[in-house]
Amino acid sequence: MKKIWPVILFMTLLLAACGSGSSEEVKPSQPAGAGEAAATDSTGNGGNEAQGGGSGQEGETFVYQSESGPVQVPVNPQRVVVLTRFLTGNVMLLGVPLVGVDEMSKDNPNFAEQLKDVETVSDENLEKILALDPDLIIGLDGSNNLDKLKEIAPTVMYTYGKLDYLQQHIEIGKLLNKEEEARAWTEDFTARTKEAGQKIRAVTGENATVSVIETFGRQLYVYGYNFGRGTELLYGDLGLKLPEKAAEATKADGYMALSTEVLPEYMGDYIVFSKDEREDNSFQDTMVYKSVEAVKNNRVFIADAKTFYFNDPLSLEFQLQFFIDHFLGAGAP
Repeated sequence: MKKIWPVILFMTLLLAACGSGSSEEVKPSQPAGAGEAAATDSTGNGGNEAQGGGSGQEGETFVYQSESGPVQVPVNPQRVVVLTRFLTGNVMLLGVPLVGVDEMSKDNPNFAEQLKDVETVSDENLEKILALDPDLIIGLDGSNNLDKLKEIAPTVMYTYGKLDYLQQHIEIGKLLNKEEEARAWTEDFTARTKEAGQKIRAVTGENATVSVIETFGRQLYVYGYNFGRGTELLYGDLGLKLPEKAAEATKADGYMALSTEVLPEYMGDYIVFSKDEREDNSFQDTMVYKSVEAVKNNRVFIADAKTFYFNDPLSLEFQLQFFIDHFLGAGAP
């Protein structure tokens, strides 16, 4: 895409980089995760029209109908920057080249090999993003320096949780001119998840309950539906259930902070512990925790939190296999 960068623009961006911290910073009182999502495509992208042939030659563009209005984007992007950890896996699965991603994406062990040559950036690293010469920037609504980012490359922002995880992947597919591939994955993944759910419930029973817990910022949390950490799968197409008290407690925000003393009241027949070794996990040493039935019955499945936070397609693939291995045994089909 044609770009002319006068010295004055570079200096403007350089000065703008001295602002406040990244808008994706997560405060300890509010754990990283997902809000309640709508199940329909609300961006109205049926009107996207390619400007040029379907071969996607360099320089061709089309109008993508984003949440904030039409954006002229490349038909065949080759240098994408993703500023949110929640969408990196979507771009990776669709095979579109990345040149910059956020720190937490780089920190994900499942992404390490594919992102080894990709730079770490944020919405405050304007001069670094400029130097990467991106042809498309993707992020979340509320990102800092949005006007400056738009001067660097076509920029598309999404509202987190506005679409469910399947519709969000289709939306990214539309943006990257890979809608067919995105839809194929969602259909296949849904079928595989439902099949796995039937096998798992045959072992656990149809009414088995599962609690998902994590320590974040020295606080213990229990999570509800659609808050990452495998909750979309467990309480969705796998067909497992939240304990009644946990379901009620997480209905409003998707999560609830717990004290160790009340932990047993929110625990199900099984526990999935999204564990970050850097956090304070001393609750595991308490008699209260050890008295929980799932703990006594060896029904606690421990996952690496770095691989479990998110609900992008690559993370979901990992989570699905994790649940198959732990509910059915490693090596289960």
